[in-house]
Amino acid sequence: MRGSLLRMFSAAASSALCALPAAAQERSAVAAAELPPVTVAAEVEQHPKRLARKKPPKNAGARNHPTDARTDNSTEGGGTAGAAPAGTTALQPTSASAIRISGKEVNAVPFSRPGEALEAVPGLIVTQHSGEGKANQYFLRGFNLDHGTDLAISVDGMPVNMPTHGHGQGYADINFLIPELIQSIDVRKGPYFADQGDFASAGAVAIDYVNKLPHNIAELTFGSFGYGRALAAASNAVGAGTLLTAFEATKYDGPWQVPDDIRKLNGVLRYSQGTATDGLTLTAMAYSNGWNSTDQVAQRAIDKGLIDRLGTLNPTDGGTSSRFSLSGSWAQSGEYGQTNVRAYVVRSDLLLFNDFTYFLDNPVNGDQFSQLDRRSFGGIDARHAFDWRFAGFESQTRVGVQSRYDDIHVGLFKTEQRSWLSTVRDDRVQEGNIGLWTDTTTRWTDWLRTSAGIREDVFHGHVFSDTPQNSGNAQASMVSPKAGLVLGPWYRTEFYANAGYGLHSNDIRGATITVDPNDKVTPLERVPLLVRSRGAELGIRTKPIEGLTSSLAVFVLDFDSELLFVGDAGTTEPSRPSRRVGIEWTNQYKPLPWLMVDLDVAQTHARFTDFDPAGSRIPGTPAWVASSAITLGGDTGWFGALKARYFGPRPLIEDNSVRSQSSLIFNARAGYRFDNGVRVQLDVLNLFNTQTNQIEYYYLSRLPGEPIEGVADRHVHPAEPLAVRLTVAAKF
Repeated sequence: MRGSLLRMFSAAASSALCALPAAAQERSAVAAAELPPVTVAAEVEQHPKRLARKKPPKNAGARNHPTDARTDNSTEGGGTAGAAPAGTTALQPTSASAIRISGKEVNAVPFSRPGEALEAVPGLIVTQHSGEGKANQYFLRGFNLDHGTDLAISVDGMPVNMPTHGHGQGYADINFLIPELIQSIDVRKGPYFADQGDFASAGAVAIDYVNKLPHNIAELTFGSFGYGRALAAASNAVGAGTLLTAFEATKYDGPWQVPDDIRKLNGVLRYSQGTATDGLTLTAMAYSNGWNSTDQVAQRAIDKGLIDRLGTLNPTDGGTSSRFSLSGSWAQSGEYGQTNVRAYVVRSDLLLFNDFTYFLDNPVNGDQFSQLDRRSFGGIDARHAFDWRFAGFESQTRVGVQSRYDDIHVGLFKTEQRSWLSTVRDDRVQEGNIGLWTDTTTRWTDWLRTSAGIREDVFHGHVFSDTPQNSGNAQASMVSPKAGLVLGPWYRTEFYANAGYGLHSNDIRGATITVDPNDKVTPLERVPLLVRSRGAELGIRTKPIEGLTSSLAVFVLDFDSELLFVGDAGTTEPSRPSRRVGIEWTNQYKPLPWLMVDLDVAQTHARFTDFDPAGSRIPGTPAWVASSAITLGGDTGWFGALKARYFGPRPLIEDNSVRSQSSLIFNARAGYRFDNGVRVQLDVLNLFNTQTNQIEYYYLSRLPGEPIEGVADRHVHPAEPLAVRLTVAAKF
């Protein structure tokens, strides 16, 4: 029965992709049963100049509208409530899975590392397998997204994902994030949105910082395993605008037998002026980090007592990273519509030392290797929206251009105890892309809204390799139509249908490679620079009772090939075509002003779609993920939170004969806010001291004395044991 349902839905989705016109849609508002036909959020998108002169009604952005997401944009430090990020507009969802999450919600629950702040996104799991300076592992919609592939992450309009990266395509290091500065997180899943291109097939997460803090903040946190963090943030009037400054310093050893010895410094300097529809911002960010890492270890080494569960098989693993950026945004509204422009330049450096297989490849010196990625990149995102009438119906058209250029030095080297042994490959890469897009949203009736859009992406680059045979040019382009429809509201309920084509870029070195960089002789096949994705989604969002908003989305997502460049080996690995069919159920209930309950559940059926005797399972893909949180408290007095996160078992090889453990971890918080602005809170991480794993893999490795061909085994990175962190903060 289950297989029949999956086949029926997949067939319907494929038909929808063929039948729908080229379309895409951005979030714009429709009327709730008890509200006027156009909400304030809709007017920002449709009539920006007229809205700028109005005072919003008291119920603007309230969550009693079925399409409204989590719209309180205040933060613990004090974001500007309800304000849209500079240069953007207050958007409403046009798919059941789209949602806006406020900074206040993000910071209301405890988390152990900055990347875990993104677990506020329903259905997203964020883990770590190697030190606190390395990019996290992400899991969403049945994808093991590695360090970011197919999840487009941006901070203040700057893309975080990095193409042709030393450690993996789409590498997205979010360790420079300061959670207290988050104003909002806009989440859109699936390839249905014309303004989203590379890396966005599974989803796009756009993080925006506040422009102004209502109160200056200072925080000190101390905790288990040598954890220490200091944060200071302030905003002050400067001329006609506001200057926001923030500085963060973190030190952490972790529970590992070889301390992580993290030394992180992080800073933000931002000047803003005007409003979201008529204003500008200039932002400078700086981040530096150094660490040791206890990487995943062979389970048999733990079972045999060779190392402790928190031990390491190579104590010299670790790395350093830094990121410096300058960005700006400008917005202007007028009689001819709304214009938004964002531009950025970034300098990023990463040096990693990893050892996953120990003595498999080199029985004498060991298998440690170093990955280098140094790059400067810059880009622009410009868009314009204007209103018009199509056959008497209200319409809005948006047009945009996005462009990015990366100048990269990327290398892979064999090392021993961080000392150079030999070079596998050392490349200079110049890579650029441009995306042109447009979409039109038309309101046909009070209960019917459609969008139609199209996007074209063009990629081009050159590889200058130390192995001349692997040098060369590569270029490719793809056109991606999108479509969407919204029906309702009826009885506080709306229905959504979305479909679209997307893409995924591969490491450009895989598109120019001809020989194995290890021996310079063995021929290797080139892979395409761009890979097609196709997706569709049906959903519903409803507000059945006061205070409760619930959404249900059923989706299908196909990839022609999950091709990846294997940064650990310096070669390409063509994977197989795949399909994921899943369902997501998201709920938020606020029965009282001081009490909030969230429950998110997602299930995905992920399979390779071609035949292979090895099996049809996609390694590392979770079938079930879930999270639930209870938060309580007001502006003063007692407050607290309890969050549970379930990460289901995953197949580790294609025939499903080896599977990972599941994990269920609870984090808790209790604290008190005094009337004078002082806050004291205690966070307890892994409340029940669950002994589970952050990540698991299955592959060949070799310990000293083992057969030369190696041993296939489970390789794990344990979850940290119970830890407590005490924070004392003040607003002034």
